[in-house]
Amino acid sequence: MIVFACPGQGSQTPGFLSPWLELDGVAEDLAAYSEAAQVDLIEHGTLSDADTIRDTRIAQPLIVAASLVAEKALRERAGRAADGIAGHSVGEFAAVVGAGVIDAPTAMRLVGIRGRAMADAAAKTPTGMSAVLGGDEEAVLALLADLDLTPANYNGGGQIVAAGALPALAALAESPVRGSRVIPLQVAGAFHTDYMSSAVAALREAVADVVPADPRVTLWTNKHGSVLADGATALENLVTQVSSPVRWDLCMASFAENGITGLIELTPAGALTGLAKRGLRGVPAVAVKTPEDLDAAVALLNGEAA
Repeated sequence: MIVFACPGQGSQTPGFLSPWLELDGVAEDLAAYSEAAQVDLIEHGTLSDADTIRDTRIAQPLIVAASLVAEKALRERAGRAADGIAGHSVGEFAAVVGAGVIDAPTAMRLVGIRGRAMADAAAKTPTGMSAVLGGDEEAVLALLADLDLTPANYNGGGQIVAAGALPALAALAESPVRGSRVIPLQVAGAFHTDYMSSAVAALREAVADVVPADPRVTLWTNKHGSVLADGATALENLVTQVSSPVRWDLCMASFAENGITGLIELTPAGALTGLAKRGLRGVPAVAVKTPEDLDAAVALLNGEAA
């Protein structure tokens, strides 16, 4: 079983879409995605600087669009789709497209709304997120509770992302759990916490007229790492995961339980394959950062690199 993994916010870098625009049809697809999301993806994916594409309103559609472009290119070159798919945070929108639950224009419309709603929610109260690397997990979680911080991402491999008020994050960095490191993340707010409740309401309204299909490949949810059997649940999870923790650790555990034989991280790639090296030891993984990585991904997808 080969699984596609769709990355989340923070994986974008300036100009990363430029080489993809050299492929036939990509410019047309990105133009359509831009219209749906109300974001100029071609400009921001080729010309905008790091500060600009860090904006939640831009970053989220940009990341999902890139994953959709890479997934389509892989599927066309390999002559087949992956056996399963999952997404980290906003990457779940690309995952549900890859699973056939909703189409790409619908996903891009929804992720545009999500990005704007989460940015608006973040602007109400100064909050942020920090990665906690290493340390005893129980001790880390206890310290977060003492500081009134939320474990927003359980990424596996000894990495938990804390979210909440900026003074509490500063206190965490000043006195971390023994054996851990705290790294502030360049995000605009406390995503995947109750601070995002208004964004949940906005997204729920936006999905009201969407009719999902059941997944045609194995689809995992990052909400609790389980396999989803019906499209309605997948759509509901897109809404509620905005304010609930990302359980990528449980996704990787379920990958292992289901006997995956390879993992391909879609563009903009790197973070999830890094986590897989620690959480899925021995499973081959390919990070598709540019079109030059497509051949290696196709080989793994078709069993040539197993």
